[in-house]
Parts: sequence; C-alpha cells; structure tokens
Amino acid sequence: MRADQEIIHEWIKPETRVLDLGCGDGTLLRHLIDNKQVCGYGLENNHQNIAACIKNNVNVIEKDIDEGLASIKDNSFDSVIMTQALQVMHRPDLIVDEMLRIGKECIVTFPNFGHWRARGYLGFRGKMPVSKFLSYSWYDTPNIHFCTFKDFEQLCVQKNIHILNRTVVDNEHQHRWWTNLWPNMLGEIAIYRITR
Repeated sequence: MRADQEIIHEWIKPETRVLDLGCGDGTLLRHLIDNKQVCGYGLENNHQNIAACIKNNVNVIEKDIDEGLASIKDNSFDSVIMTQALQVMHRPDLIVDEMLRIGKECIVTFPNFGHWRARGYLGFRGKMPVSKFLSYSWYDTPNIHFCTFKDFEQLCVQKNIHILNRTVVDNEHQHRWWTNLWPNMLGEIAIYRITR
C-alpha cells in the first residue's frame, strides 16, 4: 500500500461507512475493510479496475463521478475518499460539494502544481511539466484542473469548508520534515481531511 494510503488509513475510524470515489483496483478499500472493519463501497468507471475490485472482494459500483452523485442520499457515509482524481474531474468544486453532502468527512489527495519542479519546468522550458507525478503531455493528460495547495485552501474558505488535517508528501508519498517548511513550494502531493 502507498504511503499516502497509510496516512488515509490513520484518519479513518474503525467500523464506519466509507465510500471511495475512483477506487482503482480497490487496494485501499480492501485494506480498510480488513484492518478497520469498515463497511466500504467503491465507485469506478474503468473496467479493468472494476474486475480487480471484484477479484479483491470489494463492493464496487460502475459510475462516472463527473455525472454526479445525486443517487446517493445525504450523510450516507462517515467518510468519502478521493485519491489522485480531483484534478481529472470536470468540476472539482461541485464534486467536493457532493462529497461533503454524502459524507460527514472527506479525504482528498491531488498533485500540487505549485511544486518547485513544476514551476521550474514552466519557467525554464516554457512548456507544461512532464515528471514522475505529472507523467502525461499536455495533449493526452487526463488531468484537466491542476491546482496548488493555496488554490484548494482558498476554495475551502469560499465554501466554508473546515480543514481538519493537511499532510504534504513527496512524489514517493513520503512525509518529509522539509515539506512542512514551505508546503506550496516543496510538497508534491496534498492530502486533506475536510468537513462542513
């Protein structure tokens, strides 16, 4: 399991209801079910990932998150998780609203476009950055809404969203002491736990 998923594991309370949006192959959800005894469900639209979830014995629903979550009742879950998918949503602001409507707490992770490598790449090369954590060219990337930590925190202020926890990790999903010194410049991946 990735280090960022271990941080998420620490934030999830045992025996709660969890929804994992864009759950991938279900690794995180399977881990939470096995170790925290959560009642978990995943939403995924990739057929290979859905097959992997089924193989991992994870409850998964085929759904395109961009089409909305209106079919899910208010406060249906204790925690709603979205890892490394917020930046591929057509309207991330509306997805965050929906996550907070259906869950008491939400955990989101996303790459920080304000990281010094991305800034340097743009500044010195004059092109969109391509790196380990931004591995696509501008024309074939699924990432359509890059943001920085400051952008996300400003959205939270505008929507009266409370940030319960924020952790900054590097491209290996490891927490390093120096990333807290100047998170918007030194942190590559953000992990936020939020609520209304």
